Amino acid sequence: MSWITKTFSSSIGRKFIMAVTGLFLCSFLVVHLLINLQMLRHDGGASFNFWAEFMGTNPVIRFMEIVLMLGLLAHIYQGLALAVKNKKARGGQAYVVNHSEQNSQWASRNMALLGTLLLIFLIVHLMNFWIRSRFDAMGGLAEVRVPNLDHPVGDLYSVAAASFKIPWYVILYALAQVALGYHLWHGFRSGFQTLGLNHRKYTPAIYATGYGFSVIVSALFALIPLVMFFSEAYQPRPATGNTVEQSLTTEPALR
Repeated sequence: MSWITKTFSSSIGRKFIMAVTGLFLCSFLVVHLLINLQMLRHDGGASFNFWAEFMGTNPVIRFMEIVLMLGLLAHIYQGLALAVKNKKARGGQAYVVNHSEQNSQWASRNMALLGTLLLIFLIVHLMNFWIRSRFDAMGGLAEVRVPNLDHPVGDLYSVAAASFKIPWYVILYALAQVALGYHLWHGFRSGFQTLGLNHRKYTPAIYATGYGFSVIVSALFALIPLVMFFSEAYQPRPATGNTVEQSLTTEPALR
């Protein structure tokens, strides 16, 4: 086994990969959030569909999408590996909470649980949106016309609007954002610490930035489905063919 393999299979190496991939995924969350917020514009989903088409056809974005998926898989794998290794180090026992340790916070003690909830959400979410739009699966997308484009685009907005009228999906989405907030809160802080970016003067500002980032990003993500669920202004187009409600409630589609 080479020193590179030994390094990245160690606890420190795994934490380093977790930190790098986690901070990279944070940048994706910002872009994803800005595009998702377009759904709240009262334009029938035109802005959202425009940017969804751009993200799906731009070659640079498509390449970064591959990098993103690889980073996500690496982040999930290393997270699971760390959780298993830490459990083995404790002799298979559950984490024993020591309330005298001020640095032992709920989020850091339950990263595996929060990550599992996020993983379940990601599987459902990717099947419903990414796989449907990229591979024309699960009924594919209806085509609509949007301003500033001379060709029809996939109506991903109607898929989202239909999804956000399904109570269990909205609840799952909102709970996942709570888990995301805790995950970001702990991960942002520990990521900088793992990379050795600690300074008595700047660390408090990094912690404050991480806290603000985790709260704002997760709250805005959760706000979108809640607003669309309770408002009649956001409706899918009638002519969407095989509706998302059918695909989300059909058992084979979730297997």
